[in-house]
Amino acid sequence: MLVVDLHCDQGHAFEGWFASGDELLRQQQAGLVGCPVCGSHAVLRRPSATRLNVSGLKEPVGSTAPEAQQRHQRPQRHPSQAEQTHQGADRPTPSAGSDMSADATGPLAEAAQALQAAYLQVVRQVIQQTENVGEHFADEARRIHHGDAPERAIRGQATAEERAELREEGIDTLALPVPKGLDGPLQ
Repeated sequence: MLVVDLHCDQGHAFEGWFASGDELLRQQQAGLVGCPVCGSHAVLRRPSATRLNVSGLKEPVGSTAPEAQQRHQRPQRHPSQAEQTHQGADRPTPSAGSDMSADATGPLAEAAQALQAAYLQVVRQVIQQTENVGEHFADEARRIHHGDAPERAIRGQATAEERAELREEGIDTLALPVPKGLDGPLQ
């Protein structure tokens, strides 16, 4: 089993499991590998550290604890250009011409991964607790608002113009992007 770190062109990092490197390439070429956050198929493999089983290795005789700690510490990570120039933006985006091979460790990357996980959890909850009315969202929201349909939580698609019209009519909505694949059956 091959476990690799992947990232999309929007800066989302995630993990993929494949039978082999050839299978990863085959699935990428077939358009089967997509970002679980935004659905982008522009996905690249990130460089990742090889995982070694070193439980049998022992410290050399005579080594001191501080020396052993220094050998096992990760190198200090410096923020990528995208992180430096887009701090506080909605999401970090790679700089022009970037190969997006920045290290995926450190507090910023951990916070981004935690945020992605929380976002996906919220989206899954919304999907489980709402009825999908599809492209009829604006009409169904109006029917519910006017009492012509039973009050319930709904979700669906609406254009920016339809959302603006609903807002003018006093009907509050929330645009929540749902990654492709999550709106189907949950596994």
